[in-house]
Amino acid sequence: MSETLAIGGKPVVIRAPGAADKAALQRFAGAMPVHDLLFLARDIREPKVLAAWLAAQENGDLVSLIALDGDEVVATVAALSDRLSWSAHVWDVRLLVAPAMRGKGLGRHLLDAVIAAAVAAGATRLTARMTPDQAGAITLFEECGFRAEALLKDQLRDADGNLHDLALLAMDPQRQAARRDAFGE
Repeated sequence: MSETLAIGGKPVVIRAPGAADKAALQRFAGAMPVHDLLFLARDIREPKVLAAWLAAQENGDLVSLIALDGDEVVATVAALSDRLSWSAHVWDVRLLVAPAMRGKGLGRHLLDAVIAAAVAAGATRLTARMTPDQAGAITLFEECGFRAEALLKDQLRDADGNLHDLALLAMDPQRQAARRDAFGE
């Protein structure tokens, strides 16, 4: 799948990432504010982590998309599940949008696309994690049907040793679709 959107008057290409995108993904991850990366289970600035992500994409172990402005990645989204666990029906959604591209509809487009792809792949429950101060991200996820379920105190430690809380949001895609159908939301 590849599509081109007009975001902020610029053409942005949305497609699955591949091995050829490694350098652009490294630049993107390196340019993101570190605080925006805290909710990720792994630091995508690390080459091994990035290589594992691209390998998982290649193997079909996750669903992910990137948004490109020319040759530069400006956003990523992924949904993944541990298919061997008791919770294989639960998929974790991760969204990163470059600060300059926020508030333009790109994150919403990517989030909608990854939710649909995860549901098509068998997800019956979706989760998302973020720090509670990421108000814009929380609002976006809530607009898509996610609801706060937990706040884990001091769950994350940044590179400077500072502790941060972690908010856990979740949604039931079937229930959300039924609600949308019934109430036009």
